[in-house]
Amino acid sequence: MPSTPPVAGRVPGRCRSAGRPPALRPRVRPGSGLHTIHPAPHPGSVVTLSLRSGRLRRSPLAALALLLGLTAALPSQRASAQQALFGALEVEQQRFVLVAAPIGSSGSRYQLNIYEQINDRRPCFATGSALPAPVNPLLATFDFTGICGRYIDANGYSLRVGGTDLATSYRLMVRTDATGTLLVALPTKSWAGPEMIVARSGGPIGGFHKLEPEPGWRLMRRTYGGRRLGHLYVYSDSWPVAAIDGAAPAAASPPRERPAGSPMTPAPAAAGTASPAALEPGGGSGTAASPGSAGAMEPQSGAPAAVDGGRAPAMPTPPPNL
Repeated sequence: MPSTPPVAGRVPGRCRSAGRPPALRPRVRPGSGLHTIHPAPHPGSVVTLSLRSGRLRRSPLAALALLLGLTAALPSQRASAQQALFGALEVEQQRFVLVAAPIGSSGSRYQLNIYEQINDRRPCFATGSALPAPVNPLLATFDFTGICGRYIDANGYSLRVGGTDLATSYRLMVRTDATGTLLVALPTKSWAGPEMIVARSGGPIGGFHKLEPEPGWRLMRRTYGGRRLGHLYVYSDSWPVAAIDGAAPAAASPPRERPAGSPMTPAPAAAGTASPAALEPGGGSGTAASPGSAGAMEPQSGAPAAVDGGRAPAMPTPPPNL
């Protein structure tokens, strides 16, 4: 078979585009039927398909819109993932007590502690019969491993409303005002929701004292894959109707008797009462103790100083215009 004579100026056996960078290689324009050279987009640039011309082109506005859409979806995605990850299990409420535990040397600052009576080998705490009720933290006087549980920070407890785990968007803080001690749920994200009063002491009192949950609030245990964890939820089935608006809380409810069947008995505050330092984070065995429980440790700073009801100081009235 006769060979094709070489064309002048061309080297047989080599492609014209061989050795050229990708940006200069020929591409076919869709629908034209012609082989036309078009520079390829810069590597890493965002491109979109133009239905009008059939060509790929750069679109910075499309990239910006995509970025904004992903950013807006992140909070809801995190909340959905947290909700699907953990479950909640009912507990015997009479085996737990919410305690305002003093921190620091001033005696005016508190943080939330939760004590659990795991079994009846020894009493873990003792409370008064009326509100406000002092609490004697008996578990601080012996090795309570396997007998008591103590939850002292965000590692041991968090907030939950219905099916939504709010551990990453709310924190629990103890503060005081003229009516006593309040346990308040404070939002840490702008989209989280309102402030809520979760529990209160029922009157002014010092030292270790009980916080009585507000109606609708109770404790539940966090679960993962059906397994009980050493982490408690301060839980409500639904969002409370009323939120904190900066005004003074409602008057304290009348004294209530201690529920029957409680595993602890009232004890004098002077008999075996532990010092406040014994229950501060980092002192002694501060993690929650529960058979078969597990949970990651996460440090949390102490509660901030007490505030005077959250009211802003009154501003002077300006003089009238003359």
